Amino acid sequence: MTQSPLWQPSKDRLANSNMQQFMLQVNTKYQLNMNSYADLHLWSVENLATFWDEIWHLADVQAQHKGHHILDNSELMPSAKWFPEARLNYAENLLKFRDHKTAIIFCGEDGKRETVTYAELYIRVAKLSAGLKRHGIQAGDRVAGFMPNVIDTVVAMLATTSLGAVWSSCSPDFGINGVLDRFGQIKPRLLFTTDGYLYNGKTLNSLQRVASIAEQLDSIERIIVCDHLEHHAELSSLEQTVPGKAIYLDAFIDPLATQVDFTPMGFADPLYIMYSSGTTGVPKCIVHSIGGTLLQHAKEHILHTDVKREDVLFYYTTCGWMMWNWLVSGLAVGCTLVLYDGSPFKRPDILIDMAANESISIFGTSAKYIAAIEKAGVKPKQSHDLKKLKTILSTGSPLAHESFDYVYQDIGEDILLASISGGTDIISCFALGCPILPVYRGQLQAAGLGMAVAIYNDSGQPIEQEKGELICAKPFPSMPIYFWDDADGSKYHKAYFNEYKNIWAHGDYGEITAENGIIIHGRSDAVLNPGGVRIGTAEIYRQVEAIPAVQESIVIGQNWQDDVRVVLFVVLKPDINLSASLIAEIKQQIRANTTPRHVPAKIIQVTDIPRTISGKIVELAVRKIVHNEEVKNQDALANPQALGLFANLPELQE
Repeated sequence: MTQSPLWQPSKDRLANSNMQQFMLQVNTKYQLNMNSYADLHLWSVENLATFWDEIWHLADVQAQHKGHHILDNSELMPSAKWFPEARLNYAENLLKFRDHKTAIIFCGEDGKRETVTYAELYIRVAKLSAGLKRHGIQAGDRVAGFMPNVIDTVVAMLATTSLGAVWSSCSPDFGINGVLDRFGQIKPRLLFTTDGYLYNGKTLNSLQRVASIAEQLDSIERIIVCDHLEHHAELSSLEQTVPGKAIYLDAFIDPLATQVDFTPMGFADPLYIMYSSGTTGVPKCIVHSIGGTLLQHAKEHILHTDVKREDVLFYYTTCGWMMWNWLVSGLAVGCTLVLYDGSPFKRPDILIDMAANESISIFGTSAKYIAAIEKAGVKPKQSHDLKKLKTILSTGSPLAHESFDYVYQDIGEDILLASISGGTDIISCFALGCPILPVYRGQLQAAGLGMAVAIYNDSGQPIEQEKGELICAKPFPSMPIYFWDDADGSKYHKAYFNEYKNIWAHGDYGEITAENGIIIHGRSDAVLNPGGVRIGTAEIYRQVEAIPAVQESIVIGQNWQDDVRVVLFVVLKPDINLSASLIAEIKQQIRANTTPRHVPAKIIQVTDIPRTISGKIVELAVRKIVHNEEVKNQDALANPQALGLFANLPELQE
């Protein structure tokens, strides 16, 4: 039985959407008669080379030349070759607009605000690019950022990639070992940092940690210090530890440079090195290509997110999460980006205030944030003027059905709420929003264009309206080009192609709905298996977090008496204790809305839940602690001390 939609595009919005215009143009060019998103998606995956060639033109890619070949080895993953003759530069495509429109607005949690126009951004990149070239940085060199989400971070990335060098970044809340686990593998020549950053009212110094990092990473030739908290902060800690390496940004740049000399590169040359979460071992270094990143982001921005030049695009992210890379690609569309640095909960409505003040039209956040402001009683429809807001994006974890209700009841009725899902592995999305489709409660609207997404059962057969493994059956441009230090490709193959030959298995447990939407039920490796029945963790979270007393929760499967039992840990609101009646309420809520198999055998109160620095809860790490196994790389966690709350619990011995 199909649902009623929560939202549908108006006739004007549908007609004016980039997606609708694109479909009509493709119809005209190829004498087709597509009249639905399903038609367009099918055409895109059955005509991969033609589709991605159309995206190249749609994105107005700036290139020395495109070449004649679009796709070689089209039946092979990961051996497909996209645009093998093309020569282009990523930064040139993000800097093709050089007018006086605002390119970036920076907002700090302390009220600090800074703006830069497209013309000013180009000049800032020119000065830094010339400084990098003077230092000898060239194509293939690695440059790293240990930076907050500020304008200088974007400038450093653009200057680096203008020379064909490779950018990699961590946010400054990473611990020293977490940074060394990442940058230690890729051996950057330069490290960008600020003097510190602000978070939740606290001023945190970065330079002492940078000194320790640089002391242990002898590949670092220079540390470029960007002003943030103050002008020319004291560098004594760096001078004592790594003398002669630190330099202020304004002393490193070439102040007279006014032109960027963009280095032409191959489509499949490296652009970014991203990292897996590192909660189960040393992080994998995932290398993404220049052209694949550019085209995939252009498709997602222009078509799926309906970004236009007049839009103001925001995503709450740090520089250690792929959504930062996704956000900054918005410069290629010529819109205005908003960067925010600090706690999203400094005040419950601090980001809503910013959305109103900056006339944000596309607001990106996490499922956790939406649930948190609902529980905090924030009702933006009553308190804020959000008339420019047309789209809300959510990712990081499955968005609860109740959060869909909250958005439409308390934020705005005419908003496209797009829950999106993909990952660092593909620096983009498999499933995301679509401005010409309705929004259904609890569903991601659609598989992305050009992405041959399906759900497979245990036999490797495609299924619908049943739960299984999310796969992609055909190549796409933003597949990683390789993992760092994986000469024979074995780590890469094991990560995605062990399950099915020549089929990308993403590690998500999901289903395709009657409405042709997608539901993600959690990570496959966190799926619970009591009595041999597979249960996605999101199915339980949805029920538990609907209970007012529960702030958040984490669920695992514990090996018990030759089976697996479901164990639920809950963080309750202040001054609430887990009583027998609350346990009964939680169990009844789960039983009534799922199945008896979903009901936890144990419910235990904890005061904190461990999560990665990008905010994702770590079910596997908690499961390891419960089973007395070692959790390596705890520096990948924002709050590793929380793991101790789950060790040797007497309740789990009975």
